[in-house]
Amino acid sequence: MTWFSHPTRFLFFTGKGGVGKTSIATATAIALADAGRRVLLVSTDAASNLDEMLNMTLSNQPLAVPGVQGLDLINIDPDDAARVYRQRVIAQMGPDATALERTTVTEQLSGACTTEIASFDEFSSWLADKNSPYDHIVFDTAPSGHTLRLLSLPKAWSGFLAGNDQGASCLGPHSGLKMQEARFNQALVALSDPAQTCVVLVARPESSALAEAARTSTELQALGLSHQRLVINGVFHASMPGDAVAQAVQAQGQDALALMPEALKVLPQDQVPLRALDNVGLPALRALLSHAPPMASATHTATQPMTAPPLSALVDQLSRQDHGLIMVMGKGGVGKTTVAAALALGLVARGKKVHLSTTDPAAHLAQTLQAQVPDLQLSRIDPKAETQRYIDKIMASKGAALDADEKALLLEDLQSPCTEEVAVFHAFSHIVAQARSGFVVLDTAPTGHSLLLMDAAGAYHRQMMSSFEKQTGTSVNVVTPLMRMQDPKYTQIILVTLPEVTPVSQAAALQEDLRRAHIEPYAWVLNRSVWAAHTQDPLLAARVQGEVRQIARIDKGLAKQWFSIPFQATPPVGVPALQAILHT
Repeated sequence: MTWFSHPTRFLFFTGKGGVGKTSIATATAIALADAGRRVLLVSTDAASNLDEMLNMTLSNQPLAVPGVQGLDLINIDPDDAARVYRQRVIAQMGPDATALERTTVTEQLSGACTTEIASFDEFSSWLADKNSPYDHIVFDTAPSGHTLRLLSLPKAWSGFLAGNDQGASCLGPHSGLKMQEARFNQALVALSDPAQTCVVLVARPESSALAEAARTSTELQALGLSHQRLVINGVFHASMPGDAVAQAVQAQGQDALALMPEALKVLPQDQVPLRALDNVGLPALRALLSHAPPMASATHTATQPMTAPPLSALVDQLSRQDHGLIMVMGKGGVGKTTVAAALALGLVARGKKVHLSTTDPAAHLAQTLQAQVPDLQLSRIDPKAETQRYIDKIMASKGAALDADEKALLLEDLQSPCTEEVAVFHAFSHIVAQARSGFVVLDTAPTGHSLLLMDAAGAYHRQMMSSFEKQTGTSVNVVTPLMRMQDPKYTQIILVTLPEVTPVSQAAALQEDLRRAHIEPYAWVLNRSVWAAHTQDPLLAARVQGEVRQIARIDKGLAKQWFSIPFQATPPVGVPALQAILHT
């Protein structure tokens, strides 16, 4: 591997969910520390699994990683970052601020966009700190869509703050933000300097992962991040010519690499072989980037796991109602889009009219379906389009009675990057409400962003309740998006996972987060199981042992009910293939 032979000070690892960017980033940080460097590993992913991977508790302060001299780890916790940010902004108001003014600012700082900018504020501090003791800072970022959002913030906020020293936004007084302007500008300089920053695009030998890496590469180039590398993770070579499953896995990878987008072909490239074990624990992480052969060292005999009904049985259950919201959630890369599309097609086949939509910035629905289907409406919550629609609506309503100067100030305030979060939430709420009269299947963004969306729903819920109680003096029967998601007769949450340690653990953690918000998941879907194909390939057989253990976890209490989709020799893309996986 060559990307840490002559590494820059800042290394960003990004890619489609599930491609192994956390594993590659962590293995790189360990390799640099083992080489005698002082390294900080920073997680900016709200759904990070570094705690399980390194067997340590995450903290928003750097902690030494046991067993790796010279390596520290920090996790930027969004909730804690938002709390500290609120305290700092309110403290800047000074002793003359009235209680009403402080209350107003506190309410302004209660939304999901405050969480985003607070997390970014901590992230940028590491880029701007010229006195940092670390030789290298390795950033393990959220999946591509939100990494692009994160890396675009320095430019967005620098432009927004330039010449803007009055008014207030959902981030509080602009005067408070101006204190961060120098830090944002320093972060932008560091990100744009190829001598300081390298972005490592991580993908798997899969067409969707490579396509997203290509889009990310192009958008990062537009942001000024020109120093990029490509890492293909999980490259598999079959060792038994007669094993159909092994040959299919190898062929899928080779075909995807042969059709790699042109934007990626020009990048320096490294390949990491598929390993027999999950990348959990220091031995596995150190072996990941080593030159050791990827084959299993012992013979493995799989134990019969518990069986589960096919996806068609889940559709049968869902179709007993004549309307409802079906939210498909899970860690990035587990196949949420595939499952959402298959469920929608199954409902259409049972005579239902369905609206299939996505909140995922990467938006792979159209690419997955590849056709228009009668009685199936397809849409996407496009952040840029929704933001412009929201701005136009506010200008037409609130701006109608303003003079030219007041309109200019209002429009300037609406150019705040956090307006996007508000606009996306409004669009999300509109789609949720449509499930009153038909089926809505919602393919959500990877787990971390889904939780932010839930947080926005919760914040809106609290705001609505407070507003009506203040206006009327009594409780009013208002139905908010969160209340709809909490209603099991209205909403069914489907958690999708792969039969691997990290996806199952993250699905379990997401389930607990949902339960704390009084939302009970309806079912789990176990996707892409190799066990059922009875492969004899030594490497795949070794991985099957891990599948069996995860199936036991799911069956023995994690899921109230679960359904399975076996590994497909051909990727389930297009309507016929999606319809087929309902019955396999």
